[in-house]
Amino acid sequence: MVIGAQLYTVREFTQTEKDFEQTIKKIADIGYRYVQISGAGPIPPKRFAEICASYDVKPVITHTAPNLIKDSTDEVIENHRIMGAKYVGVGMMPGEYHEGAEGTKKFIVDFLPAAKKIRDAGLLFMYHNHAFEFEKVAGKLRMELLSDGFAPELMGFTLDTYWVQAGGGDPAQWLERLNGRVEVIHIKDMKIVEGKQRDCEIKEGNLNWPAIYAACEKAGVKYAMVEQDNSYGDDPFDCLKLSFENSKGDF
Repeated sequence: MVIGAQLYTVREFTQTEKDFEQTIKKIADIGYRYVQISGAGPIPPKRFAEICASYDVKPVITHTAPNLIKDSTDEVIENHRIMGAKYVGVGMMPGEYHEGAEGTKKFIVDFLPAAKKIRDAGLLFMYHNHAFEFEKVAGKLRMELLSDGFAPELMGFTLDTYWVQAGGGDPAQWLERLNGRVEVIHIKDMKIVEGKQRDCEIKEGNLNWPAIYAACEKAGVKYAMVEQDNSYGDDPFDCLKLSFENSKGDF
């Protein structure tokens, strides 16, 4: 397992080619060698690949707009081939699929054809959870419906440690339940500030990292991507650096 940076953390600094290059340089200077492309501006995939390669950084996964995955699957596959990224990630199921169990089942039906195309191209469709997926509908958690609805070779999970915890789950337990299906994980910590939960830098909060990392090894996680949705006024690059420094010896 190796550590990487989820670029959604620094999305405000990836909207142009110039800014993206400066961001990748900063990421590489911290010590990250793997990234997830997410929240960036309309930059050609070839430039993503060229800029990352110039700083010895490799894109391994994206978050791609769900409508593009579903309706422009061939283009999405080609873009990932250009970037050298194996994993085609969706950040969350769109709102149109949020209504009860039937909504989740419709998501499965609508995205199965794309997932099969992606599999046949040698890539893997990946689903990233929030807390929403831990709501029970028709007697099952949405996460259970998703894992049952897609065969392992058709969809993996970019399990998000913070959001599993926020949904009332145990990240280590879910890694065990999804053994072999979490090749990429999002690692972010959780702390309480003035009675409210916040995501924060690794080991600056309350998550059980020894248990999570042990479960990662057993589950076959390959890439642990550091992410913060919100830096709460701090410099997000400093947040990524602190997480990297706090994780030395773990990877």
